[in-house]
Amino acid sequence: MKQRLVALTGAGISAESGIATFRDRNGLWEGHDVMEVASPQGWRKNPDLVLDFYNQRRKNAQGVQPNAGHTALADLEKDFDVRIITQNVDDLHERAGSSNVLHLHGKLFESRSTLDPTLIYPMEGWELKKGDKCARGSQLRPNIVWFGEPVPLMEQAMEETTQADIFLVVGTSLVVYPAAGLVDFVPDGVPIFVVDPNLPEMRRRPNLYSYEEKASTGMQKVAQVLREKYI
Repeated sequence: MKQRLVALTGAGISAESGIATFRDRNGLWEGHDVMEVASPQGWRKNPDLVLDFYNQRRKNAQGVQPNAGHTALADLEKDFDVRIITQNVDDLHERAGSSNVLHLHGKLFESRSTLDPTLIYPMEGWELKKGDKCARGSQLRPNIVWFGEPVPLMEQAMEETTQADIFLVVGTSLVVYPAAGLVDFVPDGVPIFVVDPNLPEMRRRPNLYSYEEKASTGMQKVAQVLREKYI
């Protein structure tokens, strides 16, 4: 039986493909205060701005490709039972070939009802407009978990983490909660591999391996070590 490898990925892995990170040093996201474009209050105040903001994110995401970090994770499925928990809303993991991806913060290429959150629709293009409605007649919004909203898949992510034989942290600063708290659910003794050019602060523990580099190069090194050590 293959060992279960659970990977928590964040904005850093997608940034190498040309996806803007969630926020830069001055707290802005593509020039916007994040609360204007990623909160229920922002949606109520100016839905046109929010719709346009995510339309531009989709348009950008359609024009980029998975990088070597994404493909390294996908290739590990040949030798491990790989479960990806991502904070990213893009579909680059899937496009790289990963078959088991849990999107904690929603999916960029889906819309959902503002009346019934169970009504979720895949999007073929990049544009979601005012007047686009669900089956019950309410306006569609991006299927994104905004600030101040619960993270519906958090319990599933915690369960996946507790079952890990190997845990990876790739391209995330571990400052966005509750996702950052997942590392606390990794069982004692399970090796953790961390890949990021700015290594996040983590409590010291045995079997913690750090690679201070970007995902595209660091993940290839980690993949080699995993195959040599655990197969």
